[in-house]
Amino acid sequence: MLRKFYPNEYLDSAYQIEFSRLFQEGYRGVIFDVDNTLVPHGAPADARAKELFSHLKELGYQCCLLSNNKEPRVKMFNDEVQVQYIFKAGKPKLSGYERAMELMGTKRENTIFVGDQIFTDVYGANRAGIRTFLTKPIHPKEEIQIVLKRYLEKIVLFFYHRRKRT
Repeated sequence: MLRKFYPNEYLDSAYQIEFSRLFQEGYRGVIFDVDNTLVPHGAPADARAKELFSHLKELGYQCCLLSNNKEPRVKMFNDEVQVQYIFKAGKPKLSGYERAMELMGTKRENTIFVGDQIFTDVYGANRAGIRTFLTKPIHPKEEIQIVLKRYLEKIVLFFYHRRKRT
């Protein structure tokens, strides 16, 4: 029952993903959550994020930010990285993921999703048939509704790690 919440891969950071290798494997689109995946909650794009998006574009990736935040927040980040973006996405609803792939011109088979939350990011991307990368949150300061979900995420991750060991 919990498998629908399991990521394909779980990493400390989005900045550890081997995007060059994934491009060689045929992936062409990357959908990113923003807050606590790429930068701390509410922060603008920093040098590391700008460098990542520059590298992804050089490799030939299409990228899209998919956020449940309002447009001013997402636009502030995107002003520095210049990719497609969707705000108030309603994750884990499928429509945001499908719209992101439409904007990028990709399909579920060649699209990756990167996010820090299981019940919105990973669950929605799994339902959409997209390869998922769960990252640890960048910063411990989060909104109360997210803090509460983190306790439930720990249960899912316990069983995820136990399954990986077998």
